Amino acid sequence: MSALPVPQQVANEAHVPVSFGEALKFWLKLGFISFGGPAGQIAIMHRELVEQKRWISERRFLHALNYCMVLPGPEAQQLATYIGWLMHRTWGGIVAGGLFVLPSLLILVALSWVYVAFGNVGWVAGMFYGIKPAVAAIVLQAVWRIGSRTLSHPRKVPLLWAIAVASFVAIAILKIPFPLVVGVAALAGIAGSRFAPAQFSTGGAHGATDKSWGPALIDDHTPTPPHALFRKSRLAAVAGIGALLWLAPMGVLVAVHGWDSTLAQMGWFFTKAALLTFGGAYAVLPYVYQGAVEHYQWLTGPQMIDGLALGETTPGPLIMVVAFVGFVGGWARQVLGPDALFLGGALAATVVTWFTFLPSFLFILAGGPLVESTHGNLRFTAPLTAITAAVVGVIASLALFFLAHIAGARGTLGMPFDAVALLIATAAAVALFRYKLGVIPVIAACALAGMLLRLAGVA
Repeated sequence: MSALPVPQQVANEAHVPVSFGEALKFWLKLGFISFGGPAGQIAIMHRELVEQKRWISERRFLHALNYCMVLPGPEAQQLATYIGWLMHRTWGGIVAGGLFVLPSLLILVALSWVYVAFGNVGWVAGMFYGIKPAVAAIVLQAVWRIGSRTLSHPRKVPLLWAIAVASFVAIAILKIPFPLVVGVAALAGIAGSRFAPAQFSTGGAHGATDKSWGPALIDDHTPTPPHALFRKSRLAAVAGIGALLWLAPMGVLVAVHGWDSTLAQMGWFFTKAALLTFGGAYAVLPYVYQGAVEHYQWLTGPQMIDGLALGETTPGPLIMVVAFVGFVGGWARQVLGPDALFLGGALAATVVTWFTFLPSFLFILAGGPLVESTHGNLRFTAPLTAITAAVVGVIASLALFFLAHIAGARGTLGMPFDAVALLIATAAAVALFRYKLGVIPVIAACALAGMLLRLAGVA
C-alpha cells in the first residue's frame, strides 16, 4: 500500500498527542542543528513544528514568537521553551530550552579549549572564512520567510510594511537602540488596533496557509490546556523558585571564593547582561565587551572578536558567546588553580551560561499563562503583530551588517572588497532559495570551500 501524501498523513495524525519522549528527541536534534542565529533558528522551528510536524499552528506560533521578541534574552531559545511548556508543562519547557543551549555549551567549551591551548590553525580559520558568508545567506532567507508571512497579505501591506521599512532605517542608518524601535512599534500597534484593526489582525493569510498544511495539534482554536491557565499562586511559586535558583549558586560562589572573585563577579555581571539583551545578542554585545574586556579584563578585544566568530558558527543562540568569554576568563584567571586550567575554564563557562539563561526560563514559565489568555485579543495581538513587522526590518539590517562585514574584510581577486566571500554568500543563497537545500548541508559545503580556498591561498 502506498504511503499517504504528507499533508493528508499529517492531517490524520494531527490530533494524536505527542509523547514527551518524541518531543525530547526533537528538542535534542534542534540543539545540534540550530545554526544561523535567531532568524535561522526561528525559521528551522517554523519549518519543523508548523509546516512539517504540525505540532502548533502558525497563528499560535507567531503569537508566542511576538511575546518572546519583546523579552530580554535569546528569543529563539525562549520560543522553544514556550512551545515545550505549552505541550508538556514545566518540564517540557525546561527540556526544550535546556537542550537548545546544552549542545552549544559543550561545543563551545571544546572549541574554546582548542583556541586557548593550541592557538590559531590555518584550516580552522579557513572553515570560519567559508561559514560566515553562509550565515549571511541564512539570515537573508529568514528575512524572506518571516517577512512573507507577516507582510504578504494585501490588507496588511501599507502599515506593516511602513513599520518594517522604518525599523530597518532606524537600526541600520540612524542607529536607534532596539528597545526604542520595539516600543514605537508597539505603540503603532496599539493605535492600529483602534483605528485600522483589519491591518493588524492575526487572521487572514495565516489561516489560509494553515489549512493547506492540515490541522495542527495545537490549532488556532485549541483551548488553552489547564496547566497554561493563569493563577496567582503559580506565578508566586515560579518567582520564588526562580529567586532560589539564583541565590543558591551565587551564595555558594560567594561562600567558597568570595564576592570579589572572578566566578562571583561573572555571575553578577551576566545576570545584569541577561536583563539587557533586548534585540538579541548584537544589542548586548557592546555591554559585554565593555564589561568583560575593558572593566574586568577577562579577555582581550581580539579574543572577543574570535569568540563572536565561534558563536556565529556553532549551533545555539549567538549570546552563547558568553560561554567563550567565561571559559577564556576562567582559564586566564586560573579560577581553580594552575593545575586545573581546563576545569576552571569549563566551570566559568557553566556559571556564565547559568546566570545568563536563568531569567529566560523564568520569563516564559511566569508569563506564558498571561500570553495564552490573549491569543484571540486584538488589543494585545496588534502591538505584537506590529513588533513582528519591526523585527523583519531589524533582521534585514542584520543581514546587511553580515554582508558588509564579510565584503569589507579585505580585497580578493584584485578588487577592493572580498569578492570571494561574496561569491560564497551568493552560492549559499542560491542553494537555499532556488534549490531548497537544508541549513546543515549549506554550512558544511561553505566551510569546506572556505578551508580549501584558504589553504590554496585564494582567500
